[in-house]
Amino acid sequence: MKKSVLFGALTVAGLAAGAAAAGTLDDVKARGKLNCGVTTGLVGFAAPDANGEWKGFDVAVCRAVAAAVLGDPSAVEFVPTTGKTRFTALASGEIDMLARNTTWTFSRDVDLKFEFTGVNYYDGQGFMVPKELGVSSAKDLDGATVCIQTGTTTELNLADFFRANNISYEPVPIETNAEAQQQYLAGACDVYTTDASGLAATRATFENPGEHILLPEIVSKEPLGPLVRHGDNEWADVVRWTLNALITAEELGVSSANVAEMASSTNNPEVARLLGTEGELGSMLGLEADWAKRAIETQGNYGEIFAKNIGEETPIGLSRGLNAQWTDGGLLYSPPFR
Repeated sequence: MKKSVLFGALTVAGLAAGAAAAGTLDDVKARGKLNCGVTTGLVGFAAPDANGEWKGFDVAVCRAVAAAVLGDPSAVEFVPTTGKTRFTALASGEIDMLARNTTWTFSRDVDLKFEFTGVNYYDGQGFMVPKELGVSSAKDLDGATVCIQTGTTTELNLADFFRANNISYEPVPIETNAEAQQQYLAGACDVYTTDASGLAATRATFENPGEHILLPEIVSKEPLGPLVRHGDNEWADVVRWTLNALITAEELGVSSANVAEMASSTNNPEVARLLGTEGELGSMLGLEADWAKRAIETQGNYGEIFAKNIGEETPIGLSRGLNAQWTDGGLLYSPPFR
């Protein structure tokens, strides 16, 4: 009797595991398209260009996953989301993954039942003000009006910072970066606060960016990364290891320019495993052997993606900083491909 009960329990568990495995990955393959949630528009990270084509740092993550899974980086439906709508879109299944300047926090991971698959940008909350305001520190902002996106971690961070420094502020709630930019430039708020990278990206679009400054204070930790729904481990592995592939490629010197050559001639065992010419890593993910090669070939490695979209040679002008490889003093560190 005990054996029968045990067998029955194992059978139910097995069926449940099988149901979970037949999840998002199979849906994406059957659909032939990845539904990827992005911001409503943040130049350098995710925004449509003049031809309506989505481009940016976060967009590249979506395209890399599409290339890995479907062999086509253009097989992506980009779904714009706000701070308020992004989690509903993911939980409801409207999107397969969210790649949108979203901070990994305890409550989002545990209470909202999402799974963050890594960090693609280490950030922190900052403040932007008009130069003519004449302040050099966020501690000088007593009584300021502050534009802040609702439904974000910046709301609590802002309240904490002003309370800790015994100064007051008046919030001006906004829902999108475009609205924040409009309100800020119109003088509806003295300050715009969000992730420092977002401030740099927003300022780069101004007609006179030199008339606005980013204050020196960084008042929070904002590890930004792609996320998926809890309970679909197979799909989470695909998104996680695609991001890791981009990071590892840079560390190992694999780029979009040399990936084809390295796939056929490398003597480095980890490069061979990464590019699918050795081992069975692709089949472990339910993908073809060259899944990572396709992601790197079409999007570049992490360093290429960074430099092209938000790096120092772009109008946004961000330095690598914390987002440098661990070998260069940064925080980027991927588990090994073995």
